[in-house]
Amino acid sequence: MAQATRWQLAGGNREALEHSARTAVAATLSLLFARLFRLPEAYWAAITTLVIMQSTLGAALTVSGQRLAGTAIGAAAGAFVSFYFAANALAFALSIFMLGLLCVALGLGRNAYRFAGITLAIVMLVHYARPAWVVALHRFVEVSVGIAVGLVMTLVWPERIVREGRG
Repeated sequence: MAQATRWQLAGGNREALEHSARTAVAATLSLLFARLFRLPEAYWAAITTLVIMQSTLGAALTVSGQRLAGTAIGAAAGAFVSFYFAANALAFALSIFMLGLLCVALGLGRNAYRFAGITLAIVMLVHYARPAWVVALHRFVEVSVGIAVGLVMTLVWPERIVREGRG
């Protein structure tokens, strides 16, 4: 592996260490908050925070809005379609297609569509003992916790940008 691809180990150890620490703290806080609220799949909060923490605050705000909107749409669609069609493959295909059109109509773009589709698949295709609307609500809350913690951490402990050529 080339030297430049190892997180710039010669001059970037502090930045890599700090980024890893920020990410670990944020993901753990998300997990603990989700567990505090007794969310059944608290790991989704931590996973969402891991996604958010890989961006700067400006980029995180953009992706967070898209993720939140897409998750809400996908959760609602997943609950609705699951109630009437269960895990029917044709209903799934049509739902994914319709989500794409809905995201375009709402001006949300491909990021929201991606998150809507992922959420729809989780709600609709994974077998749960609980009703689909409960799963959808939990999924939305778990993602919302992850987004909130990731954004707060990015604001409270911002990543320092290292410019090349610094001495």
